[in-house]
Amino acid sequence: MNPLALILIMFFANFTQSVAGFGMALVAVPLLTDMIGPQATAPLIPLAALVTQTVLLLRYRAAINLRTVGRLAAAAVAAIPAGVFVLTRADEDVVRAVLGVVLILYALYALFNLRLPPLRSPRWAYGFGFASGLLSGAYNIPGPPVVIYGSCRGWPPDEFRSNLQGFFMLSSVTVLGTHALAQHYTPDVFQAFLIALPGILLGLGAGIVLDRYINPVLFRRIVLLLLIVLGLNLIF
Repeated sequence: MNPLALILIMFFANFTQSVAGFGMALVAVPLLTDMIGPQATAPLIPLAALVTQTVLLLRYRAAINLRTVGRLAAAAVAAIPAGVFVLTRADEDVVRAVLGVVLILYALYALFNLRLPPLRSPRWAYGFGFASGLLSGAYNIPGPPVVIYGSCRGWPPDEFRSNLQGFFMLSSVTVLGTHALAQHYTPDVFQAFLIALPGILLGLGAGIVLDRYINPVLFRRIVLLLLIVLGLNLIF
């Protein structure tokens, strides 16, 4: 493990989350999976994410819709243990390849601004939350289904960011607890978290200070193109 690389990865991942409202796991997971493997990455990410999401939820707490977050979280909590089980049983190459496919499909969806039908019923939250829970447990990337759901529901920007942080936080706590019960937290994982912590805090701080000066559309496109490259790297 390269400590400097770990700090830089977590800095950029948390800077992305702070500016866009999501993306920490989307950026960090493929890079860390390539560096330290999926078995170590899986328990590390929820530790880091809990710090990130707590800070951002406090920032955007005024706009949160608790009923919406509750529906998403209820379905995700039911699915997360199944995702963790898949991770512990699956071949590492298979895990990498599936993660790569998920990243590429999501990045292409977002880059081309594909318009899905608007979702009138709030009950759709259970299906999208369940899909997010599976991805969260197996790959620590709960974002794509919930981002798509929020877009189809037409959430305003502040509510979008606030709902995401609230949902991600509940998801991270559940994933963290599931990994703890599975005894995936080793001294090496805690050591990696402590090394990454400066990068997490600096990335958050830089994003909060600089997000007003950054073109969000251009930044989002750069991140999505990076996700495609990372996805191809994981597959091939």
